[in-house]
Amino acid sequence: MARQIDYGNLMHRALRGLIQEVLADVAAHGLPGGHHFFITFDTTHPQVRIASWLHDRYPDEMTVVMQHWFEDLSVDDEGFAVTLNFGESPEPLYIPFDAIRTFVDPSVEFGLRFETQESDDDEDDEEDDDEDEDDQDAPRRDAEVVRLDTWRK
Repeated sequence: MARQIDYGNLMHRALRGLIQEVLADVAAHGLPGGHHFFITFDTTHPQVRIASWLHDRYPDEMTVVMQHWFEDLSVDDEGFAVTLNFGESPEPLYIPFDAIRTFVDPSVEFGLRFETQESDDDEDDEEDDDEDEDDQDAPRRDAEVVRLDTWRK
């Protein structure tokens, strides 16, 4: 099988890098102006760390808002940690970049949506046999721009 450029995976990594860079800047300098983030993530991802009561309440996905109050934001190559307030109860969270489903900054009408690609084509499975095992284990996702109307009131 001829080698192909995997644009979807390359775009996925580039956009996750963008989120990493934005959050690292916020960790170092705080949120500028009216910027704030709605981040939806997959709570079933194996590296997500949230309180058990939050996982019970949000068994599949959860959206957090980083705006007025958050602390201890730290960013590494795999994800970010932050403490957020849930009804006067501060809770630490760790969210891997691969668990993020949407990242939206409504103050500047910017948004990304990451979706898992599932293939029903058996030919694709045969092509995957030529790839590294590490690549086979990684979920395949594409990114697209999110319509901000979803979060407007």
